[in-house]
Amino acid sequence: MPDHRPIPPRPALATDARGLIGNMKTTALVSLRGSIDFMCFPRIDSPAIFAGLLEPSRGGAFSIAPTCEAANVKQMYLPDTNVLLTRFMTPEGVCELMDFMPVPRDDGKLSADAPLPNCVIRVARMVHGRMAFTMRCEPRFDYADGTHTAHILEDGAVEFHAETNADSGSGMQLRLNSTLPLALDGNAAHAGFELQHGESAGFAFGDAAGLRDKSFDCEAALADTMQYWRSWSAQSTYRGRYREVVMRSALTLKLLSSSEHGAIVAAPTFGLPEALDGSRRWDYRFTWIRDAAFSVYALLRLGYTGEARHFMKWIAERSRHCDSDGSLNVMYTVDGRKPPAETEVASLANGDGDGAAGAPLVGNAAREQIQLDVYGALLDAIYLYNKYGAAISHEGWRDVTRTVDYVVEHWREPDHGIWEFRNGLRPLLHSRLMCWVTVDRALRLAEKRSLPAPLKRWFDTRDAIRADIHEHFWNDELGAFVQTPDSKRLDASALMMPLVRFIGPTDPRWLGTLDAIGGELKVDPLIFRYTRGSTLDGLPGIEGGFSACSFWYAEALARAGRVDEGRLVFEKMLAYANHVGLFSEEVATSGEALGNFPQALTHLALISAAYQLDRNLDKVHIPWT
Repeated sequence: MPDHRPIPPRPALATDARGLIGNMKTTALVSLRGSIDFMCFPRIDSPAIFAGLLEPSRGGAFSIAPTCEAANVKQMYLPDTNVLLTRFMTPEGVCELMDFMPVPRDDGKLSADAPLPNCVIRVARMVHGRMAFTMRCEPRFDYADGTHTAHILEDGAVEFHAETNADSGSGMQLRLNSTLPLALDGNAAHAGFELQHGESAGFAFGDAAGLRDKSFDCEAALADTMQYWRSWSAQSTYRGRYREVVMRSALTLKLLSSSEHGAIVAAPTFGLPEALDGSRRWDYRFTWIRDAAFSVYALLRLGYTGEARHFMKWIAERSRHCDSDGSLNVMYTVDGRKPPAETEVASLANGDGDGAAGAPLVGNAAREQIQLDVYGALLDAIYLYNKYGAAISHEGWRDVTRTVDYVVEHWREPDHGIWEFRNGLRPLLHSRLMCWVTVDRALRLAEKRSLPAPLKRWFDTRDAIRADIHEHFWNDELGAFVQTPDSKRLDASALMMPLVRFIGPTDPRWLGTLDAIGGELKVDPLIFRYTRGSTLDGLPGIEGGFSACSFWYAEALARAGRVDEGRLVFEKMLAYANHVGLFSEEVATSGEALGNFPQALTHLALISAAYQLDRNLDKVHIPWT
């Protein structure tokens, strides 16, 4: 008798079982099952059109997969590119699925001289034997909350037309071109096909207007895209022992940057939980000012002065348009606006959708917070670019002095800090530290460039902040610097103290702090941001180790002369990268990737730690400057 029992659903893939593709406008995640299950369009901070990663039944996806579910799957990037290759292997055949978003050649055009569309291109090629496939393209507009219609056109393409509504404005139009016949299943496009050795099938999905040009050539787009990425990678000056992981980090950062504006977003995703219980589902598709110092440092160290210049132009615009008192926002959209208010997306709530653990968030409430540390990141970035790039302009220095004067007036105030605490203001070590950086870098810049400044006031403030940190944030009983005055709470952001040259890397007070962090906040190579538990930040769920903190810790160990320890932490952390070298924001002690993925700050910290380890292992002495 036939077995009529329902087929059990396939187990969910881990968050990091995916590779990232993009075109410096937007990005997409491609899973090991051949499914694009996360993509925002037309821009990285636009509403999602595929969000099956968050909610498989309603989120939408674009899948190309063998009908044989037992296929062995491997995924890799073509060398020195962001072209992703997913290989399906069975006893009967081997197929390669290439995914990429086209980017221009140096002349800005495709080989076919056609306009460059904003789209994803997917090419399946049989390299051995034969294999049967199914393709299904099912976009869900406006975070799966919108409606749309699908139409097959005379040329065989399928177009998806979103219905106009008051919130999203004019209806978006997307198009799927295919080398194979397409059919409709409701408002989804699908196809079943078989390929034999040497045969291929191509699909292009994206902006309808761009894809209506019949002269658009997928093969030409692939050739130009590979040439672009290989040419970009060849510009790197890094020749250290960690070239592969450093270049993958650099290529990832490039995907997270805006070719139009120069900003780098924190992550390409929203709603991926930072805790195993599914809570803490923030939106990270924005640019945080504090990432500026890491970004500029990493890009300059790798030889990418053009990217650093573009990013600095974006930063300068934020400084130029700050409030009249010199204050800045914590974060911005890629085009420099204030991020939208934080709201739950009920249409993408997972499971039973109960409470915060069930619904992802878009927008970010931290946009309203006070985070005094952002000014240190801004001034460090400006100082570094002046040191290794171009001199600051007269107008730029005027804007800088206004912001420094703001910090001089407000550095003693409590704030929400780097970890964006949502349960109140408090005086925080890292914020004081970065206020010191603000004034210190402004003083260095004024002296090196002979710029006008209230030097005595700034010198007095810098000395006062230094004294405050040593007097009020030092705990004699612990022998370490602590998160808040008169507390015993450690904070991994203290690892920045020697990295920003506030304290010598072998100063006894710093070594005590380094040991205390290693004793209380470390689990193997994982470094937690602060003592675990919900009482400190007032949020549900227990988060994982913060990946960037682990790379900061490795670098701090190396700077302290404990190179073997630092190298071991670094190498262990490399094992937490996914199969194509991408890192999540956090890692659970059980090894699962947590938080938004991939995370720019993690890859920036990796580059910095790799450079420091290379210096130590090569016995290159860098004088204190």
